[in-house]
Amino acid sequence: MADVRAERRGEVAWLVLDHPERLNAYDRMMGDELRRLIDASTDAGVIVITGSGRGFCTGGYLAELADPDPDELRKLFKCSLELFEAIRTSPRPVIAAVNGVAAGGGNELVVACDLAIAAESATFGQTGPRVGSSPVFGGANFLTHSVGEKRAKEIAFLCRRYSAEQAREIGLVNAVVPDDQLEAEVLRWADELLALSPRYLEITKVSSNTLWNQHRDAYVHGMALLTQAIGSYDMIEGATAFVEKRKPRFEGRDGWQGDGEASDGRAADPVGDPAPTRLRT
Repeated sequence: MADVRAERRGEVAWLVLDHPERLNAYDRMMGDELRRLIDASTDAGVIVITGSGRGFCTGGYLAELADPDPDELRKLFKCSLELFEAIRTSPRPVIAAVNGVAAGGGNELVVACDLAIAAESATFGQTGPRVGSSPVFGGANFLTHSVGEKRAKEIAFLCRRYSAEQAREIGLVNAVVPDDQLEAEVLRWADELLALSPRYLEITKVSSNTLWNQHRDAYVHGMALLTQAIGSYDMIEGATAFVEKRKPRFEGRDGWQGDGEASDGRAADPVGDPAPTRLRT
């Protein structure tokens, strides 16, 4: 089974993340394949990224972080940055068709796309500090330009989960539709784009990427920090707790045991609160 399925529907290239058993979390090979397909789809008029099953994407595959191979993790971090850069530098508009859970790097994948249409059942949120990581590829920096600094820090720090409608209200997605209308709505947006000048759409996209480009040093800096933290207690404990479906015990918190042994605790929801967060205005 391919990690990513590529389908052509007229002038629209659909790229489908296809590891539903892990909510389309990606390892390096899967991330590289998605990047390759984005680069290979420039002959299409519009590119759509979506997921199979009940998940859109839940970011990097955390099972690999629980028993880290430093060289492989360096490559995974580099792969993530190159994937998001491929979306931003593609000459074609890239639409995220968010069919389900978008968490962690999956939420950052939504941030990187030019436009985002969500199914009503979709949920959004960062997971970094909850699972021993940090959203340095958009969630801790560029997201500010979509939702404002205070809201972006709320999302990045607290790792709450947001409903599709809440995501629309704060500017994370463009539109929300019933689940069974997602594909049709995405195609309507694609048809609008296909009626426009591809040359001037590309010029407009390049120009609108100015803020993304200004954050490039932050992405590279963040990647270096994540690399230096490979093998840290908090990284291994966060990922292990996620895999074991329990609450993590981080350094410096009550109940932390210095020998690295984590005690049993309430199972943690890796994508946020048990129910979507009520927005505070």
